[in-house]
Amino acid sequence: MDKKGLIFNIMRYSISDGPGIRTTVFLKGCPLSCLWCHNPEGQSPRKELIIRRDRCIQCGACLVCCPAPGSPDSCRLCGKCAEVCCTGARELLGRELTVPEAMAEIEKDIIFYDESGGGVTFSGGEPLLQAEFLLALLGACREQGIHTAVDTTGFAPFSVLEAAAPLTDAFLYDLKLMDNGQHLEDTGVPNSGILSNLSRLARGHQNITVRVPIIPGITDTDGNLEAMAAFLKPIPIQQVEILPYHNTALAKYQHLGRTYPLADLASPSQEKMKEAATALAASGHKVIIGGVPNE
Repeated sequence: MDKKGLIFNIMRYSISDGPGIRTTVFLKGCPLSCLWCHNPEGQSPRKELIIRRDRCIQCGACLVCCPAPGSPDSCRLCGKCAEVCCTGARELLGRELTVPEAMAEIEKDIIFYDESGGGVTFSGGEPLLQAEFLLALLGACREQGIHTAVDTTGFAPFSVLEAAAPLTDAFLYDLKLMDNGQHLEDTGVPNSGILSNLSRLARGHQNITVRVPIIPGITDTDGNLEAMAAFLKPIPIQQVEILPYHNTALAKYQHLGRTYPLADLASPSQEKMKEAATALAASGHKVIIGGVPNE
């Protein structure tokens, strides 16, 4: 119970990360760097300082309290500047919590879980990257009778998934691209382990939802969707959920001082989402459309 993890957000009253009303706990760090990532603040496994320059009123309070003033390279990530910032222009991303501290946050919403059939979802980043902390949290939730879901890219040693499986009520498992070369180019990692892990996990776990982001011109091609449907056909998953691309993360990249490579890409239309759903239905699995794509 003395294990610690780095969390960058806790979202309450979530209704899109599993059944019922949920608390989604976002663990920091991800081995992937998807071009369309909508949680770029979750990629680094370390704390980060973001600066919302449009909120800054040049009061100078951050300079007064800084123990290492100077260039950005001298920042110690102590968070003191964020504490004194009266406009929220500065925020330290990444909060180290023990298992009891994290559970105290989760247990605040038990009444909503009980009334709605909800629970807690561990997301990221990639929650499996902090395996010991995640497993401890899953075990603590199991002891409290709290429904658990793990939202994962599947990029991890299978031994970690195998250890998490008996403690996890539902997996939300991402699939993006079936071509290994394109997957490597657009996410930064190969997909062979991801595909193998899904096949192996499904042999023993009965509640897996495969999530597919529909990125125009990247993941929504006929070839990719047809290959994905063929791959999924023999795998005993519960359903496929397709999620429309959106560029609402643009501001996050700006605050992190990073360039968003797909800033000008438009969300898929309702018609495109229906076409993707039809293509993936060839897998023989139920396909649902999540999110709210633009017309």
